[in-house]
Amino acid sequence: MSTHTQKIIILDFGSQTTQLIARRIREQKVYSEIHPYTLELDRLRDMQPTGIILSGGPASVYDEDAPISDPGIYDLGVPVLGICYGAQLMTVQQGGRVEKAEKREFGKAELTVEYTGGLFAGMEVAPAHHQVWMSHGDRIEELAPGFVVSATSGHSPYAAIRHAEKPFAGVQFHPEVAHTLIGTDILRNFIFGLCNCTPDWTMHSFIDATVAEIRAKVGSDKVICALSGGVDSSVVAAMVHRAIGNQLTCIYVNNGLMRTGESEAILRFFREKTDLNVIDVDASEYFLKQLDGIADPEEKRKRIGYGFIEIFEAEAKKLGDVRYLAQGTLYPDVIESVVFRGKAPIKSHHNVGGLPERMQLELIEPLRELFKDEVRELGLELGLPEEAIYRQPFPGPGLGIRIMGGISAERLNILRQADVIVLEEMKDSGWYRKVWQSFAVLLPIQTVGVMGDGRTYEHVIALRCVDSRDAMTADWSHLPYELLGRISNRIINEVRGVNRVVYDISSKPPSTIEWE
Repeated sequence: MSTHTQKIIILDFGSQTTQLIARRIREQKVYSEIHPYTLELDRLRDMQPTGIILSGGPASVYDEDAPISDPGIYDLGVPVLGICYGAQLMTVQQGGRVEKAEKREFGKAELTVEYTGGLFAGMEVAPAHHQVWMSHGDRIEELAPGFVVSATSGHSPYAAIRHAEKPFAGVQFHPEVAHTLIGTDILRNFIFGLCNCTPDWTMHSFIDATVAEIRAKVGSDKVICALSGGVDSSVVAAMVHRAIGNQLTCIYVNNGLMRTGESEAILRFFREKTDLNVIDVDASEYFLKQLDGIADPEEKRKRIGYGFIEIFEAEAKKLGDVRYLAQGTLYPDVIESVVFRGKAPIKSHHNVGGLPERMQLELIEPLRELFKDEVRELGLELGLPEEAIYRQPFPGPGLGIRIMGGISAERLNILRQADVIVLEEMKDSGWYRKVWQSFAVLLPIQTVGVMGDGRTYEHVIALRCVDSRDAMTADWSHLPYELLGRISNRIINEVRGVNRVVYDISSKPPSTIEWE
C-alpha cells in the first residue's frame, strides 16, 4: 500500500525459493517485492527500482518456451543480480552461451572465490573456499562480452560472474538459502554495495507512512473492518484505528465454521481490551446453507468469500455512507494467488481471489506488502498485547477447509471436538508457541476399527503441525511421540465417530499447510 524511496524488485522465474530472496533482503531493512518475469518494462521503470534480481527457476534458457524477461531491464541504469537460472538468462541475453552440463550440481558444493570485490567484498583474501548450495543441470560455457569470472566450483567454471564496468553480477548457486554460508554477505554486498541502499525500512517507518496514506485516502469517509480475531485482522484494525479513529467500525461475522468457544472469546477480548467499536453478526445458518452439498475446496472458498462480502455490505448500509472495507490480506496471499506461466494459482484466496467483482466497497489493505512475522512485529509496535499477536494462524474460511468433502453440523461437531483436544495438548505441553500451526483435519473416509470387542467403521482425523516463518514454506513439526500418543488417544476415546488418527509429515512445497 505504501510507497518506497528505495526498493529491490525480484522477477520470479518459478523458483521454489524466490520468496526467500525477498525475505533475506527485508531482513536487512530494505524493502523488496516479487513480480512475475513477464512484468512489462514500462511498469518496471515506473516502479523506479533501486536494484533488480532475476530469480532461479526450473526451466533451461535454451528451451523453446523458456521464460524470458524483457532485455530492456539492462538499460534501466540499475544494478542487476542473476541467481541460478537468472544468471544463465543474463548471460544469454548479453551475448554469452549456456549449455546442458555434463555433470549436474545439486546440493552442497565448494565455491572457490577468485575476486574479493563486488558480491564478495569484505570476505577472505582470494582464493577462498566457501560452502554454497547448487541446484542446476545447465552451466555457463561462454561469458558474455564484458563479463569476467568471480568464482568457480568443481563443475562450474563460471559459478559467479560480474561485468567489468556495469553493475551486473550473477551467481550459479542460491545465496538465499541457509546452506549457502556466505549467502547473507553476498546479498548485503548487492544491496548496500552495488545498489547503495540504506537500511531504513522498519516497522516504525512503515506505520508512519501507512497511517498517513490511510488518512489521505479515506478523508472523512467511514470504514468497516473485517475482524476475525486472528493476527492479521487485529493488526489491520489497530492500524486503521490509529489513522482515522472513530471513523472505523469493526464487524465480526460468526460464519458457523469457528472452533469451540472461539467467537465468544474473540468478542470478549476486543470489547474488554481495546477501544475498537465492534459489531457482531451471527451468520452461521446463512453460511451452512450456502455450503450445503459443496465439496469442491475452491468453490467452498469462493462461497465463503462472497458470503462475507454480502454481509459486510449489508452491515455497511445500516451504518450509512460507508465507502471502504479494510481487511488483512498479506503478501503470501498475493503471491500464491498469482498465475505463473499459465498455471493455476496455489489457491483462490478468500481475500484475493474470492471477492466478487460487483463488490461496492473499496478495499484498504495496509498489510498487503508484509509477511506474517513482519505483521507480528508491526502489531507489537502498535501496542497490541502478545496474546493477540502470537495466536496461531487460522484460515478465513475456518473449519470449512479443514473438513474434506461436504460440510454438515455433525461433521463440524466431530472436528470441533478433535480440534479442542489438539490445542489443549499443544498448550499444556508447551509446544503451542514452538510451532507455526497445529490443527486437526477431518478426512472424507471411514476405516475399520475395534472398540470394546466390537467392529467399528468410523471417521479419520489427520493431525497437521508445521514449522514455518511466513507460511510460504513449511516443514512438519517433529513432535515428541508421547505428545502425539496423548493427542491420538484422547481423540479416539473422547470424540464419538472417530477410530483412527494419522499424522501428516508433508512439507511445503510440495504440499500446502492447509489440506484445502
